[in-house]
Amino acid sequence: MNYAIGVDIGGTKVAVAAVNEQGTIISRSVIPTNLDIAPEAMIAEIQQEIRRIIERSGVHMDQVVGIGIGAPGPLDSKNGLISCPPNLPAWVDIPIRDLIGRVFPVPVLLENDANAAALAEKWIGAATETDNFIYITVSTGIGAGIISEGQLLKGMKGNAGDIGHAVIDPSFGECVCGQSGCLESIASGTAIAKRASAIVGREVTAKDVFHLYKEGHPDITAYMKDVFNVLGVASVSMINTFDPEKIVFVGGVSEFGEPMFESIQQYVRRYALNPTGRKTEIAAAKLGQNAGVIGAAALCFHNGSFQ
Repeated sequence: MNYAIGVDIGGTKVAVAAVNEQGTIISRSVIPTNLDIAPEAMIAEIQQEIRRIIERSGVHMDQVVGIGIGAPGPLDSKNGLISCPPNLPAWVDIPIRDLIGRVFPVPVLLENDANAAALAEKWIGAATETDNFIYITVSTGIGAGIISEGQLLKGMKGNAGDIGHAVIDPSFGECVCGQSGCLESIASGTAIAKRASAIVGREVTAKDVFHLYKEGHPDITAYMKDVFNVLGVASVSMINTFDPEKIVFVGGVSEFGEPMFESIQQYVRRYALNPTGRKTEIAAAKLGQNAGVIGAAALCFHNGSFQ
């Protein structure tokens, strides 16, 4: 049996797992992302955690076919660089592939975290029977992984799918990127918490908004209908552009459940350009927090292709 090590790097935590060739996690751990130390020092901690996972899982190094890394963009996956992710402000042009590769005698692959998670859902998740789908994560930020004809769509540097900064409605005001009305500035968990706080007159989190919605708070219910509509707009834009069979949503916002999915589905049925596009399935992801490490491992087994 062969294994791969999946590493999922985020702004607050790093998950590391040993994954077999069926996509089963053998051993998994999570360590905090320390933003107070140099990136190279944090990578040294990741290296140590990889060693621990290999030892804990009982996997011999000669059974490890590679180490896959999923990280937030922007990055340069072809050259193995983490370029300048907003959630990792000190990580500018960090050669993580080479730094990890110096320690472990196996191939090391780097991919955008949303792309890696899309691979996981294609491999063993919500899109195993689908060669054309879009994975959309709606959490602190918004991003997408695009699978077309069984192949991961990467772009020039590996940053394709950064839909969070597609302009949807300039009237919503300025986004952190400098544009006005980006999808992320309207429908991300961060944006929802900010606008909902103004609506209810006190500071609330995205999780608080979820509870207020479930309780039937009238102003929050009306507001979230607008958010669902915006996600419908984004979905139709992706359908018209990429012609997928399915769109898979994941992230904290997907906790709103059936009302959100049905609202997006209705918008798609009404506004997608092509008759087949109007039938695009809107679905929930299956792998949750494990998608990142499983998808990173999938890079070593599938390298972005399921053909």
